[in-house]
Amino acid sequence: MGTAQRLSDAAVRKLRTGKDWLRFVVQQFDKTGAAHGQGFLNAEQEAETLLAHALGLPWEALKQGLKQSMPEPAAAKMRHLVERRLFDKEPTAYLTGEAWLGGLHFRVDRRVIIPRSYFVEIIPEQLPLWLPDSPKVLRIADACTGSGCLAVLLAKQFPDAKIDATDLSADALEVARLNVADHGLSERIHLHHTDTLKGLKGPYDLILCNPPYEPEALLKALPAEFHKEPSLALVSGKDGLDVIRKLLAQASKLLAPHGILVVEIGGLHDAIIKTWPELEVTWLPTADGSDCVFLVSGAALRRGLTKRAAQAKPRVRPGSPSTKVGKGRVR
Repeated sequence: MGTAQRLSDAAVRKLRTGKDWLRFVVQQFDKTGAAHGQGFLNAEQEAETLLAHALGLPWEALKQGLKQSMPEPAAAKMRHLVERRLFDKEPTAYLTGEAWLGGLHFRVDRRVIIPRSYFVEIIPEQLPLWLPDSPKVLRIADACTGSGCLAVLLAKQFPDAKIDATDLSADALEVARLNVADHGLSERIHLHHTDTLKGLKGPYDLILCNPPYEPEALLKALPAEFHKEPSLALVSGKDGLDVIRKLLAQASKLLAPHGILVVEIGGLHDAIIKTWPELEVTWLPTADGSDCVFLVSGAALRRGLTKRAAQAKPRVRPGSPSTKVGKGRVR
């Protein structure tokens, strides 16, 4: 780290207490234009998380350390963490090695995307309402599981469920295996190294997926912090729909008649409607609106894909030249 990428020694010497550090770090976050979309809502949350880590305190016990003088080792550690965060643009979750989702603790590092998902609202509040007639022992698939956080949340919500969780990244599955074991769920959550749902055996009552959905061009415009995450977990082709295309085709063959598919799609609401206008989906409400997560039943999924295939089939009169069919709409 060069001299130009260090906190001012004079400024750091003035920081006596944890409260001083918090105020200073928030100011530095604002000054350097740090992005806060990786599991944190604002600079205050990130500063508190870094301080708790430096002090070796659980986040909920941080208040007791705010008015006390910072021990020299903790101050040195805090300075190092803040410099990595500000100047190397290393996300806070990777610096601390942990993230929280739905009130649960998960291990994270650069092998996995940092947990953040609208499913933290949807799993406890809405999914049970959509599965009233399902068998007691649900069969669930969590595609693109990453750190395994959603598979764990599903297992906690549905204590009798059997869950298959998949990822294309063997590195991500190593982290997921640790998290599944940490929560004592190794017998109920089975991890699979595969492409989306390839090779799984249905039928499933619920298939859930928070896939990579950023278009390739958008990745270049994301803040530097996001480039520290594995691109495989963020980007999905030129229009962001590559994984979703595979998911829909695979899920149509794996869902039980009463089963449902629920997919988080970020900013692809309009692209989904334009690409699959025949698909009868329900958009689920979240705190940010009703256009980021869709639900479709197994029957509606098969019906919609069949209609799409029929519409795409070239109509050629006998003796006329064959007609080339395009690749479909893009965003």
